[in-house]
Amino acid sequence: MSADISMSSDDDQPLAPRPGPSKPNGRLVTNGKTNGKVDSDSAMSEDDDIPLSQSTRTKSEPATPQISSRKRKQAPVYSSSSDEDTPLASTPLKGAKSKSAAVPLPGALQATTVPAAAVNGNGRAKKAAKKEESDYEQETPQPKKRATKTQRQPPKKRTKKGEVELESEDDEPIAVKSGVKKRNVKKEEVAESSEDEKPLKKAKKPPAKRAKKEEVDDESSNSKPKKGKAKKEENGDAPVKKGRKKKEEEEEEVFRWWENQDDADGSIKWNTLEHNGVYFPPAYEPLPKNVKMKYDGKSVDLPPESEEVAGFYGAMIETEHAKDAVFNKNFFTDFLDVLKQHPPRDGTKIKEFARCDFRPMFDHFEAEKEKKKALTTAQKKELKTERDKLEGPFTHCSLDGRKEKVGNFRVEPPGLFRGRGEHPKKGALKIRVRPEDVTINIGEGVPIPKPNVPGKWKKVIHDQTVTWLATWTENVNGNHKYVFLAAGSSIKGQSDMMKFEKARELKKHVDVIRKDYTADLKTKVMKDRQRATAMYFIDRLALRAGNEKGEDEADTVGCCSLRCEHVTLEPPNYLIFDFLGKDSIRYYNKVAVEDQVFKNIKLFKENKNDDDDLFDRVDTAPLNRHLASYMKGLTAKVFRTYNASITFQEQLDQGTPEKGSVVDKLKAYNHANRMVAILCNHQRAVPKTHEQSMGKMREKLRGLKYDRMKLRHALFTIDAKFKKNKKYNEDESDLDDEGIVEHEELTKVKEIEKAEKKFQKDNEKLAADGKSPQPESVLKERKDEIEAEFKKLKKERGTKKHEMKRERPTEKIEEAIEKIDDKIRTFKFQMEDREAGKEVALGTSKINYLDPRITAAWCKKHDVPIEKLFSKTLLTKFPWAMEVDEHWKF
Repeated sequence: MSADISMSSDDDQPLAPRPGPSKPNGRLVTNGKTNGKVDSDSAMSEDDDIPLSQSTRTKSEPATPQISSRKRKQAPVYSSSSDEDTPLASTPLKGAKSKSAAVPLPGALQATTVPAAAVNGNGRAKKAAKKEESDYEQETPQPKKRATKTQRQPPKKRTKKGEVELESEDDEPIAVKSGVKKRNVKKEEVAESSEDEKPLKKAKKPPAKRAKKEEVDDESSNSKPKKGKAKKEENGDAPVKKGRKKKEEEEEEVFRWWENQDDADGSIKWNTLEHNGVYFPPAYEPLPKNVKMKYDGKSVDLPPESEEVAGFYGAMIETEHAKDAVFNKNFFTDFLDVLKQHPPRDGTKIKEFARCDFRPMFDHFEAEKEKKKALTTAQKKELKTERDKLEGPFTHCSLDGRKEKVGNFRVEPPGLFRGRGEHPKKGALKIRVRPEDVTINIGEGVPIPKPNVPGKWKKVIHDQTVTWLATWTENVNGNHKYVFLAAGSSIKGQSDMMKFEKARELKKHVDVIRKDYTADLKTKVMKDRQRATAMYFIDRLALRAGNEKGEDEADTVGCCSLRCEHVTLEPPNYLIFDFLGKDSIRYYNKVAVEDQVFKNIKLFKENKNDDDDLFDRVDTAPLNRHLASYMKGLTAKVFRTYNASITFQEQLDQGTPEKGSVVDKLKAYNHANRMVAILCNHQRAVPKTHEQSMGKMREKLRGLKYDRMKLRHALFTIDAKFKKNKKYNEDESDLDDEGIVEHEELTKVKEIEKAEKKFQKDNEKLAADGKSPQPESVLKERKDEIEAEFKKLKKERGTKKHEMKRERPTEKIEEAIEKIDDKIRTFKFQMEDREAGKEVALGTSKINYLDPRITAAWCKKHDVPIEKLFSKTLLTKFPWAMEVDEHWKF
């Protein structure tokens, strides 16, 4: 455990050893090290989304890679195998419509958004079902079994007694089953869709199966429930939560696209498409007249166009970017260009960056941030309401008559390009995107939307073979930007499913491919030998294929674009890889390879300079054409998805304990996830708030141990015989007198702050209702109570006695101690996971490379709530994956 975690004690249970083998499926999982940093602004923020992890990562190499700064010789640009940034279905297939790669999914008759009970199989929900027969059906319906009349009755809603315990707000089930018998429908299809899935307007019903939500009787919906009690529906049995009243009064529909896969690979992606375009950021508002940048110590009167650019840099002067020479150089170059078009109104000549002072702007921006933080809850809510009102028309579109959520509907505001890693253009000015720069794609014959800012669209097209709604070209790198539907949309879901099905299909061909490239490792044809060696690396090390880079791009490489300097030979059979991969993340790995591969690399490096290509006869396009000869659509990227998912499946199968707590099973799951992350070199920069976060966790752990101590002392006060019980007689070894005093003082401060906030909030509510606020005496009385309470605790120090606020039987206190012991064990595990995963991006593989059906099936089989592993966003993104049964395998 890291030294940062200082709260482990002698009385705590040791953590279980790491499960799972070290060499899954023949892929090289080595003891090598990877190290790299991702630009803090581009790195995923995963403090809240990283699942619990088990294995502790090896100590990182030095952060600064020793990589040659020499540029590659100019070479022809070949097409890349990476399609991560390619718009979905941008190229229509030739010929007739091809059959979908997707296979029928078991249990496809359930709702799009599946309740936690259905996902978790026989977990907590099943225990609840034993208590109350009216709970949800736990088993996924089998398509081959015809339901009887009794079985087809709609399930009754869960009462409070039978509800699944939720860990947090994020763990709330996405939907709750409800249903009534539908006329002219052979099978019951019950679903509750979200607000996002309501149609924008009445349209012709698309030729896909739909599940219609239950209609709530008008009289029942209008009647007011009694205070403190849930209202019951007319049919009977389940209480309706107040927060869901509105949704249950409305008729909603869910588009179950995975049940209509006939046209999944066709060239026509939609029939009708209507949307409101994209949301442009508001125009620039000039700073107050007293806020000016300075040059040679004198204020400069800049016009708005130049002031805006100066402000971009002014807001960043306390960041690491402002300390970067390349960033500063690129910014100032572009700033001077803007000044030529919009010079200072007072005639100041700005020529040198060192003489510029942006501090007044920075101070103004910081003051504005503090003002926003100081706003009351009501004021913040009002601002959010206004913002949502402006953005509301752009959040959804109508696709084939269905209401679908749009993903990135906001146009990125102007600013300074930050890039990732050592990007040569970081600091360059990203100019404001205007309607004249944007092409929109919309259905023919529908109203053309008007931009929310002055201007006209660059172009309006009606292309049914692509799935983007709008596109433009950004000025820094010339990249095409697209607006797509959200991750949970039908089109994106189809793309995800087909991607993983393509990777599953590779299982049928991978043995033949490996046999062939192993044989070609010794061929006399140099081109084929290089290709076989590259395929070996792509398969065994999960390297990206790589492609040529231009002079103005970051010096990142993949397998096919490796240079001799990137691979070092170490006899007898070790290769040391050291290069910058995608997003300028350093890949460093020492790995043992087959003897023939070692000989080949030695041969390929002969008579070459360090900056020469290692594989000078291999490019990504011919390599992918060779792979496609084995399987239609096979590329190097499919290998990466396949190896990630198959490794994950194998690690779960071999490392998950059949009998054990949820924490033990989560350890196995996250060990498997970490193995994949290391295999794929998924890294991130250490979050800036990591140490602060760990400090809060240490304080929380100390609080748990303090609570345990007080419960023990309460037992001693009630009956002295508990002092002789080994389970309770030993003190918490790392909770000393100084720690107790510090914890009580901090807790008192927090309690007083909490009371002050509650007092302020209550008065705000009273003022909103037109009532008189509470007098200050109410707050003073509460503070006096807190002071008295902590004076009592102070007297108890060292006495091993504690009087509880209300009397409780010893059995209840003992149960409470057992619960705290479980919490301490789980929380220590969370701390270890947070520390071990600070440089590993576990979420990247989970979102992009691991088939979500593996997780869904594993959770059902091992009774683990999927909310502990998938956030609401992922549950919405992968509804099709939630329907597999517990026996499904990748």
